[in-house]
Amino acid sequence: MTEMTESYSSKDEDDDSSDGENAQKLQSTSTGYQNIRLEQQVVSLSAESDDSDDPIPKERRFIENTAKQTEGATNEESDSGGPEEDVAEPITDGNMRIVASHYNELKETGRKERLQSRIVYMRNFNNWLKSQLIAEYLARIKAQQRVGDPMRVLDLCCGKGGDLLKWEKANITHLICTDIAEVSVDQCKKRYEEMQSRADKSKFATKFSSEFFACDATLVRLRERYKDKSLKLNLVSCQFAFHYSFESLTQAECMVRNAAECLQPGGYFIATIPDANEIMRRLRQSPNPRSIGNDIYKIDFVCDTDPPPLFGAKYQFHLEGVVDCPEFLVHFPTLVKLCRKHGLKLERKATFADYYKESLDKGRTLLQRMNGLETVIPNRRGKDPEFQHLQTYFKGGSSKSVGTLSQSEWEATTLYLVCAFRKCKNTWDNEGKPVFEFD
Repeated sequence: MTEMTESYSSKDEDDDSSDGENAQKLQSTSTGYQNIRLEQQVVSLSAESDDSDDPIPKERRFIENTAKQTEGATNEESDSGGPEEDVAEPITDGNMRIVASHYNELKETGRKERLQSRIVYMRNFNNWLKSQLIAEYLARIKAQQRVGDPMRVLDLCCGKGGDLLKWEKANITHLICTDIAEVSVDQCKKRYEEMQSRADKSKFATKFSSEFFACDATLVRLRERYKDKSLKLNLVSCQFAFHYSFESLTQAECMVRNAAECLQPGGYFIATIPDANEIMRRLRQSPNPRSIGNDIYKIDFVCDTDPPPLFGAKYQFHLEGVVDCPEFLVHFPTLVKLCRKHGLKLERKATFADYYKESLDKGRTLLQRMNGLETVIPNRRGKDPEFQHLQTYFKGGSSKSVGTLSQSEWEATTLYLVCAFRKCKNTWDNEGKPVFEFD
């Protein structure tokens, strides 16, 4: 099996596990967080972008949009003579209800049906990419630990448990699974119980403790739901779901806090999210100023796109047989600043395409075993529009089998990027606030 063809290597990648688990969900409940002072957030989030081709607006746009959202609350406080400094964005859970409903109603498919899907290889490819990301950062954590130290993981937006086998193989000691979709959490718990039952009958399988609960991680402080509220985590993983929190500043801040709050220093928060720059680049080149896509995916914007807002940059996302619900662009420089506020330092940001190339040498065998690329003979499929890139790569054709994705699958999978943040040590100032030690 050969590498992905060169003609595609400038793009990025996509979405969920081969078990059909897009871990993208969240559920609505009341928040216990304090209001966020608007003026403070403008100061902390308005620094210059770290992306030269940043398609998303600067602080003025953010002030304008947020001001519209908070105008009613501000006027009400002013009329009543109340304080104006604790103005927060009002939160509506309409989009989160739609997301939760979508994943609760999503039919669980069997292996035979999944193999007939048009995006089966792309989903396997994405699952392999997640495996590489998880393995890389678990290895970094273990390198810092002593033998016998616990390995505790939060699977944030766990879906139906598509990563359970990864946690088992990593020999973790404790797992927390949470998701907005109650049905998904129930299915995840059932899979865990079946997996642990098989482990009881095996001499080599490992067992780990766990806890499961459904809630909206964009509105609820997860720590209050843990069995042990003093628990220290080693890894937080949020796969194909974090972008839902960028509906509003308050929700994004809540999500970041949940990822960072219980991480011990040296622990990691890893995620796969849509690449806003890539999406906006394609939109600029599209004949339709509001939509991009192909036969298997489609994005229809329902917000201003010239430029889009920092928060609430909403689009309707459709992915063949898997996703059909509203999502939000993630302005990455803003995400970095929110993470730093909670002691998370950016360690890695890479498109799926780049991370694939980085991981291929060490992960090639697993990629083959997971059927992450479709086996194609260029001479037989080279005239197919979905595989015309093979003619460019193999000039003159080839009768040897190669591994690749179709054009449409590659375009869909390269909508995404991977990122990793490390939790930094901190001291405390005289007001009891943490002062993080960023190297």
